[in-house]
Amino acid sequence: MKPLKDILVVSIEQALAAPLCTARLAEAGARVIKIERAEGDFARGYDRAAKGTSSYFAWTNQGKESLALDFRTEEDATLLHRIVAQADVFVQNLAPGAMARAGFGSAELREMHPHLITVDITGYGESDAVKHLKAYDFLIQAESGLTGISGGVDEMGRIGVSICDIGAGMTSHAAVLEALMRREMTGEGAALAVSLFDVAADWMSVPLMHSEYGKGAPQRVGLRHPSMAPYGAFETSEGALTLIAIQNEREWQRFCQEVLRSNTAGSDSRFASNNDRVANRDALEDLISKVSRELTLQEFRARLAAANIAYGAVNSVEALGNHPALRRREVTTEGNETIAIPAAPIRWVDVEEVSPLSSSPAINQHGPALRAEFA
Repeated sequence: MKPLKDILVVSIEQALAAPLCTARLAEAGARVIKIERAEGDFARGYDRAAKGTSSYFAWTNQGKESLALDFRTEEDATLLHRIVAQADVFVQNLAPGAMARAGFGSAELREMHPHLITVDITGYGESDAVKHLKAYDFLIQAESGLTGISGGVDEMGRIGVSICDIGAGMTSHAAVLEALMRREMTGEGAALAVSLFDVAADWMSVPLMHSEYGKGAPQRVGLRHPSMAPYGAFETSEGALTLIAIQNEREWQRFCQEVLRSNTAGSDSRFASNNDRVANRDALEDLISKVSRELTLQEFRARLAAANIAYGAVNSVEALGNHPALRRREVTTEGNETIAIPAAPIRWVDVEEVSPLSSSPAINQHGPALRAEFA
């Protein structure tokens, strides 16, 4: 049996953070009713990569029911109140204050339904200083300083996926599970709030501590690690890249002897510790590159494997599709097309494979049935 069987989640959601949170709840067995505008979640129109429908929408909306509502009207507001009265969890990621103005603020809902768990997902929180700011993933990456430490030496870079949205969705998912556990013990619901900025700022704790208490924030170093060496990508004779990671002095000595096959590198004072290697990174990488560029990819990786040195390929997205570690699941889009996407990351290894979720819903696909059920 799935762990969230009989849990009803109502979500007024759009784009990515809230839909990803409720997607994970649906995968765990919750019933998720997705409330949309008449024109639908705008993520439906982000692209047409998933055999004619949105890749974002196909990823995060499997198994949900869609109900199109205009809760500014008395009829639809009354219907939404009836649905929420039976819900266990209420999630929303509209602009700060929008739900309260419509009569569905978390404080009001919690007063009416003490068992309810409410989740408000925002960009920057609800304070007067920031609540007016538009909150899109790339903007949060920039505002939080994440882009300032990402990219190459001469150019900042966006993280290649909507990492702040994803982080807020997964944080919200964890918060809901915590609140459900507490409710099981106390019978009380909870009011939860998650912001994309708070999530990104938490992830930036180490760079911020370096900035405020150390010798300055990490610099952009491309395919290198800012505070460990050697930890970066090296070319072989074909021009292919292999990322290597040395974590301790034992590994460094093995690397010198078995990969570089050098009798002097391991005793060179410039490379005596990680701090020394970071300080002399250019000389270190010149030394390693002179060896790696004389070897084929197969030869270099064979030496690394024999020395038990961590390494990895610098893959393209296309190469990900053929990676031996990639697990897949088949899902059905709102256009009734079947696509294979990465499997959900949570595996219940001692439970038999469960049946896949139903397809991503069309706009208001379940509207008539839901209106009848909650009439």
